[in-house]
Amino acid sequence: MPMLRFSTLLLLVLCFSLSVARAADKPNVVIVITDDQGYGDLSCHGNPILKTPEIDALHADAVRLADYHVAPTCSPTRAAFLTGHWTNRTGVWHTIMGRSMLRENEVTMGQVFKDNGYATGMFGKWHLGDNYPYRPEDRGFTEVLRHGGGGVGQTPDYWDNAYFDGSYWHNGKPEAVKGFCTDVFFQYAKDFIKTQKQAGKPFLAYIATNAPHGPMHSPEEFSEPYEDQNVNLANFYGMIANIDQNVGELRELLESEGLAENTIFIFTTDNGSSSGDRVFNAGMRGRKGSEYDGGHRVPLFVRWPQGNLQGGRDVQPITAYVDVLPTLIDLCDIDAPKGVEFDGTSIAPLLNGSVPAEWPDRILVTDSQRVKDPIKWRKSAVMTSKWRLNNGKELYDIKADPGQKSDVASQHPKVVERLTGFYEKWWQELKPSFANSTAIYLGHPADNPARLTSHDWITTGSTPWNQSHVRRAMNGDGNTGFWNVKVFEPGEYEFRLRRWPEEIDLEIAAPLAAGAAVPGAKAYRTAQGVAIEPVKATLQIGDVTVSKEVRKGAKEVKFNLTVKAGKTTMSGLFESAEGGKHGAYFVYVTKK
Repeated sequence: MPMLRFSTLLLLVLCFSLSVARAADKPNVVIVITDDQGYGDLSCHGNPILKTPEIDALHADAVRLADYHVAPTCSPTRAAFLTGHWTNRTGVWHTIMGRSMLRENEVTMGQVFKDNGYATGMFGKWHLGDNYPYRPEDRGFTEVLRHGGGGVGQTPDYWDNAYFDGSYWHNGKPEAVKGFCTDVFFQYAKDFIKTQKQAGKPFLAYIATNAPHGPMHSPEEFSEPYEDQNVNLANFYGMIANIDQNVGELRELLESEGLAENTIFIFTTDNGSSSGDRVFNAGMRGRKGSEYDGGHRVPLFVRWPQGNLQGGRDVQPITAYVDVLPTLIDLCDIDAPKGVEFDGTSIAPLLNGSVPAEWPDRILVTDSQRVKDPIKWRKSAVMTSKWRLNNGKELYDIKADPGQKSDVASQHPKVVERLTGFYEKWWQELKPSFANSTAIYLGHPADNPARLTSHDWITTGSTPWNQSHVRRAMNGDGNTGFWNVKVFEPGEYEFRLRRWPEEIDLEIAAPLAAGAAVPGAKAYRTAQGVAIEPVKATLQIGDVTVSKEVRKGAKEVKFNLTVKAGKTTMSGLFESAEGGKHGAYFVYVTKK
């Protein structure tokens, strides 16, 4: 028996050693995805003002997807990019209102690479949920530094963050940082890469900058060359110039660490330009949010010398964000997640320099919903390499008419019929899933207490999605809402309704002085925090509604309830004596 146990142990050790050795031979993956930077916001694409020499150098020696498409806004792009599934299938078709939380059943790129022995790091903008089970640390990423919500200074973010200094969530805990946000995210990513190199472990580093998303703040040394533009554009370009420098420094690190040859390096963006289209849009129609190409055709450059992905080649057939994960699985020769059927396909054959004879005339779909529930044909594009069917009505020959100026639908009824038929089947397949709303877990050990914010209210009014809205105390029936929640297990729960988050320890009724300015446009924190006069607080969860007096000087109102398990809705409300209403912008829920 002892000899048998020793043999078994030896076999396990050998198998583990072989597994580690195989993993160590795998290529590393570094992804840089920026926010609101369009196809024309690069000098290598012809921008006459902006200078991006480091990204230009990558472009010159990379394989470039010349007809690559994402969603017209950020959360939907990230959902599809990380899962290989259509955005509307993942539950992410908006950026707020609970419609930016990635469905629990989706398997992310982080989880795929983690399951295949990779160290996985996520740095910057997540925007797919700030509560369990939607956070990156819940979805396969083992090293995380991120801001909250969809941008620095949004409601879920650490209070009073404004691009410089502040605090970000490091593996679930707030951590004070120094420096400009983009520099911080790249620095943590570089530290992660060096750590994995020392450990001899392959890594996936997903660096998702919130820049150049507004509000427009840039270190002055980067915005100064563009000061002849208006303040927003100067800082928009300044943020891109700062990203460019960070990309160059990151590539230098990979070279100096001996990692560049066997690292798949990807640079891309999440949607069309939010600001630069007024200067240069590469001849395209539309911008961020648009169903036309300017809203969703973006750059993607990939370089991997050991895999012969270099030399400055263009891939002409149409490709999309749903292709990225299946392609990386192929390139890295790792196992795909079991039971998952991708909506995209591996484009590895195209990256390798030729179009296979059997390559299909693909049809792809993107849309810009940005509503509570998806609407058929809303701001949609059904696309092939040659055609664009927009909104189910307009047809454009994108090769002959890249600016989408001449609707030729009446001249090509068969094309319209083909693309319409594809969309109809696509919609019918996805439609049943739309009612499966995501829900924030309450009482789960991984997130207890849970911190819920008005960013994720489901409402038909105006959502207080950034901290200036909280400071101004948006009120009225149209500015309140509810959360979908899932009580993880039955028992005693404490609910704390707050107007201000814990980190500033302020009375519910109190005003708040404007925060310090930073370079560029007005920061969210520069809004004056107004006083309110609440007299009653109300909590609703499921079929239970309870109210309490708001005592003078109270910082929060607590409710203790016995709650049953399951999916339900929850809301918190402050009311004044005159009938004014303010939602509780922050609610902390603890399972006792």
